[in-house]
Amino acid sequence: MNRFTKNIVGAAVAAVLSFGLISFSCSGKAEAANGANTAFADTVPAVKIPAESLSVLEAMQNVFRSISEQVLPSVVEVDVTEKKTRPANPFGDLPFRFFGIPDSGEEREYEAQGLGSGVIIRKDGKKYFVLTNNHVAGSATEISVKLNDGRKFDGKLVGADERMDVALVSFEADDSSIPIATLGDSDKVQTGDICFAMGAPLGYSQSVTEGIVSATGRSGGQIGNINDFIQTDTAINQGNSGGPLLNIYGEVIGINTWIASQSGGSQGLGFAIPINNIKHAIDEFIANGKVTYGWLGVSLVEIRDEVKESLGVKGKDGAFASQIFVDSPAFKGGMQAGDYITELNGRAVKSVDQLVRDVGSLPANKEAKFKVVRGGKEMPLSVMITERTKEVSSSTAKLWPGFIPVPLTEEVRKKLELDKNLEGVAVTNVQAKSPAASLRLQDGDVITAVNGKKVKNLAEFYAALDLTKTKSIQFTIGSGAGSITTGTYSF
Repeated sequence: MNRFTKNIVGAAVAAVLSFGLISFSCSGKAEAANGANTAFADTVPAVKIPAESLSVLEAMQNVFRSISEQVLPSVVEVDVTEKKTRPANPFGDLPFRFFGIPDSGEEREYEAQGLGSGVIIRKDGKKYFVLTNNHVAGSATEISVKLNDGRKFDGKLVGADERMDVALVSFEADDSSIPIATLGDSDKVQTGDICFAMGAPLGYSQSVTEGIVSATGRSGGQIGNINDFIQTDTAINQGNSGGPLLNIYGEVIGINTWIASQSGGSQGLGFAIPINNIKHAIDEFIANGKVTYGWLGVSLVEIRDEVKESLGVKGKDGAFASQIFVDSPAFKGGMQAGDYITELNGRAVKSVDQLVRDVGSLPANKEAKFKVVRGGKEMPLSVMITERTKEVSSSTAKLWPGFIPVPLTEEVRKKLELDKNLEGVAVTNVQAKSPAASLRLQDGDVITAVNGKKVKNLAEFYAALDLTKTKSIQFTIGSGAGSITTGTYSF
């Protein structure tokens, strides 16, 4: 054996002895502790969980995995391009003057890219339909639909609705195996239900987050939306818009739409449009490219308890018709400004937002049955609903009386510096081009009489507007020191 061989053998023996010492040392410690055999860190259970409890958690985890595996293939990323206009710079293109570039000072059109989420909800031959938000795809000039396997397809806008913030996009594919999500029943959703949000938050496609339903029936009035949102603490971020909110059965119960956040990121306040609000819109988009709304022709407001008491509707849920459009379906059906609407087609009216949604879903040219409280008495009314158009709903020329009257509370008296003995109602929110504007009424005026008859409060004011008893109206404006009478408005 030469020196080289001796060195190799010596090293090997040393290594074996060393390993034996280490093994003996570890084994000795283990045996000294509990008499067990050698154990390694990756073979020791992290924690001891009772088998029965662990099986519950494993069952829940399997549900989460199954929902993700089966529904994610129907969730898509929606990439859009929009043409926008940059306002003209009143100072011109100052930075460019130094480089000899002409000063345009004109509006400029440019393209902006964005992305959101969507969910495939229907298939017709080779055509697939993706449900998303209007604010994601409604103004897009180019749309691309990206599946979870990376494939991309050119998308086409089928229809969009700003009022509800929903849109439907289509794409065509020869692959007939692309999954379609199942729509659930959002009316069954309750606070505390487990739910999942899917989509492409911040561009991270095919993300899944889990949480609970925090509340239902949240108003979307503050964002110009008529939906009664599902609120959830499930993490929703920018890019999640248009993606589905799911229940534990993997059914779509909502479309994620907006978040309430001080930072711009998720703070556990996400909101989804209930899927039942959207189902009829899907059919209308495919058939007509738009959503058709029913038109009643009243201006609805929420009123406080003290106002309810003065109108004889204390303790009643409903919606107050503060103004009415002349020649509208409501006007022709006998409804009047000052009516308190409590029922529509046998369904109790709980709020203004609910009534707006319910009326909007009514078909045109079909009669609807209402119950209203007028002068403290309940009465039925039948109204032939027509189609709502932007022109008729935005026009104030026939909005009667064209302002919102408010009672003379101590706060109002103080603000307007009114005499404590002056009685009537204060004029607020005078609408341009309305009858009130044509009669030259102004915010802060106090109406003390209608057609020469004194009015002391809201109930008496609206009673005096009864169009079944008169076809012309004039107001008396008082200040405590004297009064003037307006011109006459005739119907």
